[in-house]
Amino acid sequence: QVQLVESGGGLVQPGGSLTLSCAASGSILKINNMGWYRQAPGKQRELVANITSGGWTNYKDSVKGRFTISVDNAKMTLYLQMNSLKPEDTAVYYCNAAGYRIGGLSFDSWGQGTQVTVSP
Repeated sequence: QVQLVESGGGLVQPGGSLTLSCAASGSILKINNMGWYRQAPGKQRELVANITSGGWTNYKDSVKGRFTISVDNAKMTLYLQMNSLKPEDTAVYYCNAAGYRIGGLSFDSWGQGTQVTVSP
């Protein structure tokens, strides 16, 4: 089993900042890719940013220049630094990780989600 636990969500005013964390644990052999997704009420879940084991990053256009994804491989923890937050960033943010477990089986796991609300 692979577990992902997110933290760091909350209420912030427009223009403010938050940092989300996602700690991975379990019988992990290798993580190939980690990412942050979000889902606003009435909308589909969408990719916000992802990072590969080689360090390649990808961002949704609307967050480029405002959000930064990073990973601490030693701690198996993913981060999302969010600056200049806008009301349209309000959503439940989910962490995702994909790779291989000890024993060779692949995994594709999700966290439970953390609420981010941007409001005056």
